[in-house]
Amino acid sequence: MRDTLRAQLWPLPTLGVTLAIAAGVGMPRMDKRIRDDMPPLLRDYLFSGNADAARSVLAAIAGSLVTVTALTFSLTVLTLQLASSQFSPRLLRTFTADRYFQTTLALFLATFTYALTVLRTVHTGEDGQTEFVPQASVTLAFLLTLASVLALVVFLSHLAREIRVETMMSSVHSAADRTIHRLLPGEPEETGEPEKGEEGERREEADRARQNRAAKDRRGAPPEPPPNTLTLTVGASGFLTSVDEEALLKAAVAADAVLLIDRGPGSSLIIGTPMGAAWPRDGEPFAPETRARLVEAVAEAVITGSERTDLQDIAFGLRQLTDIAAKALSPGVNDPTTAVHALSHSSALLCDLAQRDLGPHLLFDDDQQVRVVLRRPTLEDLLDLAVDQPLRYGAAEPAVLTRIAMLLREVAWSCAPGQQPPVIAALTRLRSTVEAQNLHPTERLRLTELTQLVEQALAGRWTHSPMP
Repeated sequence: MRDTLRAQLWPLPTLGVTLAIAAGVGMPRMDKRIRDDMPPLLRDYLFSGNADAARSVLAAIAGSLVTVTALTFSLTVLTLQLASSQFSPRLLRTFTADRYFQTTLALFLATFTYALTVLRTVHTGEDGQTEFVPQASVTLAFLLTLASVLALVVFLSHLAREIRVETMMSSVHSAADRTIHRLLPGEPEETGEPEKGEEGERREEADRARQNRAAKDRRGAPPEPPPNTLTLTVGASGFLTSVDEEALLKAAVAADAVLLIDRGPGSSLIIGTPMGAAWPRDGEPFAPETRARLVEAVAEAVITGSERTDLQDIAFGLRQLTDIAAKALSPGVNDPTTAVHALSHSSALLCDLAQRDLGPHLLFDDDQQVRVVLRRPTLEDLLDLAVDQPLRYGAAEPAVLTRIAMLLREVAWSCAPGQQPPVIAALTRLRSTVEAQNLHPTERLRLTELTQLVEQALAGRWTHSPMP
């Protein structure tokens, strides 16, 4: 729920409007109470006009903020359309979760609502009413207007920066990096004394990494399902966004079973189709009521949504970067430089992932027995995701082929010997693609040399280019 709300435009503006209504009702009441006891020095800085002037100011503020809010919303929609059509529809979530957009809209709507709410409390003295001008309330409306003007300037500057493709790719890279470090903690490098605010997080990450390695040493290979297992089916169609690990473990212990979920986050699930299996630890068949409870509990623990998110999806960032590269290589765009930069970001993520445990995620009970096996993407899956489409769509572009070769070299240097087969398979595909293209002899020679450098990196050697 928190992740869903974070990617919506309405929660923060709604909160701003609610607070504005409360302030618009409370501030005039406070004005009435302190009107006679207000210090003269403070009164000099407050609004000093009559009721008609206060009404004019508040009406001007409300009218102008409606126009500015409409402009801001229009620019936001245009930005979303640009990101969707020119780069990738998967980038819309990054924009809608941007706090600058949400905060700016919240401030504009709050100022508009506050001005209207205060306007109703201003009395001109007609129709037998006592003239009342909430000086502090009108002054606060003026200050909110100044803040809105500054926010508009910041918003336009932020928008101009956000629509740049380099900024988009950096945002995707940062979000993917946070997801990787949250789901696949690794031993932090000793880089001197950590900063005070980071020390607790680094120690916690190191503890999780040690626990993961200890668990991996205990478990060996994940348990294989026996021939006759209980098929677990999908409860709702959509993209697998997250798995409630605690609920799965609790259900497995209650049924004295072992669960296997062989669909990872980001997979497209169809209701009623298999997504895993369950089998009893003692070999005895499940009782009918146990079987029903287990199937229902697993279906509720596997959460689906209408779109992919980075909540538990390690591959989502690579999917976004690959989309950008594929779109840049389309005939209508023809921007190989953007594709090369996207591959650079993908290479950085792959090099990090290659140094982490990408095997199945195992959940243990209190007796340290495996109860749940969750699928995670392998290095082969991730490498295919990052390389296959750019290699296909950029097969005739030497710059793209060169960057793919460099990516394989960098990943080959970073991965352990046991993870080299996917790199070797990708290198074979790259060589086949190069041989099938009608390239200039100089370009073909350069690519051949780069593929040889990939082989050297697989062997643990890195040849440096001579200085010019």
